[in-house]
Amino acid sequence: MGKDIQFADKLRLGLAVSVAKSVTFFVRSLRLGAASVLPGSIARRIEPQLLTLLSQQVKSGIILIAGTNGKTTTSLLLRSILERKGYRVAHNATGANLENGLVTALMESANSVGDLNVDYAILEVDENIVPKVLTPIQPKIILCLNLFRDQLDRYGEVDSISKRWTKVISTLPADTVVIPNADDPTLCYLGQQLKQKVSFFGLSEPKKYLEKIQHAVDSIYCPRCGHSLDYQGVYLSHLGDFTCPSCGFSKSQPTLNSQEWEQVLVGLYNKYNTLAAATAAVELGIDEKTIHDTIPTFQAAFGRAEELEIDGKRVRILLSKNPVGTNETIRVVTQSNDKTTLLVLNDRVQDGEDVSWIWDVDTEKLVERGGTLVVSGDRVYDMALRLRYSENTADSKLNLIIQQDLKQAIDVALKNTPDDETLHILPTYTAMLDVREILTGKKIR
Repeated sequence: MGKDIQFADKLRLGLAVSVAKSVTFFVRSLRLGAASVLPGSIARRIEPQLLTLLSQQVKSGIILIAGTNGKTTTSLLLRSILERKGYRVAHNATGANLENGLVTALMESANSVGDLNVDYAILEVDENIVPKVLTPIQPKIILCLNLFRDQLDRYGEVDSISKRWTKVISTLPADTVVIPNADDPTLCYLGQQLKQKVSFFGLSEPKKYLEKIQHAVDSIYCPRCGHSLDYQGVYLSHLGDFTCPSCGFSKSQPTLNSQEWEQVLVGLYNKYNTLAAATAAVELGIDEKTIHDTIPTFQAAFGRAEELEIDGKRVRILLSKNPVGTNETIRVVTQSNDKTTLLVLNDRVQDGEDVSWIWDVDTEKLVERGGTLVVSGDRVYDMALRLRYSENTADSKLNLIIQQDLKQAIDVALKNTPDDETLHILPTYTAMLDVREILTGKKIR
């Protein structure tokens, strides 16, 4: 996959990377953050074609991972599998998934003159910029995890995103491998339309169907003809086994049998992440034994089912940034015997400034079990109101504690957590960063 670079481009590339590495050094030395975005922003001003020039040097190809939920966990698992086989991998591990973050991640693995000596690059990409970066990156594999409503004030509906993806992916070389989620009707249809090689992933486990469809559903209509889909069962949100009674559109067969695979971490959503990474690894020629052996040793990325010990007590952080993701983290909590939960709701740019999505979350299931719910964050009162509306006041056993100061909220939640239980923290993205900084003393930016 690596290509020779023209001399003039080489000079600008070297200058851009050298300046960016200096910026990275100063930002980290002064403890101003992780320098995961700024170096790329500066470097692209010097050499606008930097993403292309760096991508061309990746020897065996780039794996692009896109979707609303699960990008970080899937990326990290695939990276762990490849590194287990001895491959050198570049990866935007901090989660900076816009253009400047992608450039910064590739430069991190390059030397001071811009030479990039890696076998693979794994780039998790924000779903809205996929059409912008596919052409300069020219990925070997595209993993399409899912499409849910997420930050509607920024992105719009899932069908418009899917149409943009399809239009650009269809222009890529025929040997590009596309791996869509077969259980997501929108992405399944995307895969069925492409001329590139398509390998689906998904679940084949009817025993894990939900009792009823959740409030947070997006794509329950046929993407081909618009008729309501018939679901044999749903696993989460609109992901499930489906057919269209009008035009015959139906779920494609996944490459791997999900019943034969363990999963990383907790929650059914991580079974999807596991299968996505495993399917990509198989397409890259990795033997299944290596993949199976990697799964039990997998360590969570920060905030994604990450477990910590604080003052002798167990803490589990479950990123909860949209309706579907939060419904799944609530499912994890309600399936445990732990009775204390901290919910932290922020509305900063990275979270999405419209927090009305919390009314699509099935908070009733969390409230019904009782116990202690501590709420905090920039929009603490919005979350508290949502929980109160979820309450059956006739026989409520809920102990709701409102604490706007996050540090105090964490202290209160820890004090209310018995020594033999786990404190579950459900934060939005920026709230997760704040929570981790308070708990660990380390800033991630």
